[in-house]
Amino acid sequence: MGVFPIDQALSLAEEKNLDLVEINANINPPVCKIVDYGKYKYELTKKKKEAKKKQVTFDVKNLELRPFIGKGDLEYKVKNAKEWLLDGDKVKISIFFRGRELANKERGFELLKNVIDQLKDVAVVEKEPFFQGKRIECLIGPIKKGGNKDAQVKNLENSKEEI
Repeated sequence: MGVFPIDQALSLAEEKNLDLVEINANINPPVCKIVDYGKYKYELTKKKKEAKKKQVTFDVKNLELRPFIGKGDLEYKVKNAKEWLLDGDKVKISIFFRGRELANKERGFELLKNVIDQLKDVAVVEKEPFFQGKRIECLIGPIKKGGNKDAQVKNLENSKEEI
């Protein structure tokens, strides 16, 4: 409508039985609209909800291993990691060393490489394995965002048969 003095803008709003709402106060002159404030507020909350729906969220799950873990225990933990990855979560794999186990760092890296190889059909390495203190850590994430979860579950069942 153009630039109006504030008194004139308020009187125009009152004539139409609407409210004068300030949209952007940071510019000169400030931008205002003549609208029904209740409806305006409702539309803003609706836009916020829509934006929140489109937001991608994920958790980081921890998979803690030891360098001399048993075969059955390792299979069980890898199976859990696959399920987490199919749900869209990231997995942080940690291999803890105690005492003289630190002399076998190579075994820890081999174990981590083995786990990553088992998860390569559903995961991608986001942070390469690194040694920190008394542990080796690595972060992996799911390959697909969204996608057909039924097909992914079928792939998981097929990979169980291979193990």
